[in-house]
Amino acid sequence: MNTKEQIIQLADCFIREKGFNAFSFYDISNKIEIKTASIHYHFPTKSDLGVAVIEYHIEKLNKVINDNKLTSPMDKLDRFFSIYKKIKNENKVCLVGSLATDFNTLDEKVKKKLKEFSEIMLSWVSEFLEDGRKKDIFDFEGESRTKALMIISNMLAIVQLSRLTTQNDFEVVKKSIQRELIK
Repeated sequence: MNTKEQIIQLADCFIREKGFNAFSFYDISNKIEIKTASIHYHFPTKSDLGVAVIEYHIEKLNKVINDNKLTSPMDKLDRFFSIYKKIKNENKVCLVGSLATDFNTLDEKVKKKLKEFSEIMLSWVSEFLEDGRKKDIFDFEGESRTKALMIISNMLAIVQLSRLTTQNDFEVVKKSIQRELIK
């Protein structure tokens, strides 16, 4: 992993652990033992770094979407759940959830990129839900976008809430979503 990638990975960890506003280039430089000038070489501003972190996650999500293009709606749902399961297993929070708490204080380019990332996830989930409904795999009322919002927000929240409750609550919520969705 090169220096730029290390900086992005560490910033991602700090965003999820502390929030965007609670870390600095100095924190990164101390952790990976480089000068802050080296960070500024790759990312002139903290907002540039924030955008790079989100772009990294967009690339990962787009890979998941592309790798699962030909899979069934049920497999896509399982793959969606696996994203949040991984976040939970790593004792992290969702990047969107973490950045959303700082949203009002973020630079416009970070806000724009975060909205783009959220829209990609929302579109993907909406599409496979609608496909599943058309194929008589899923059954739900209303718009697929609304159902996608409900599912995403439930997963985002349970990753955080299960830290406070029991470890099993993540699985309970996931299974409840499946039961309500699958015909």
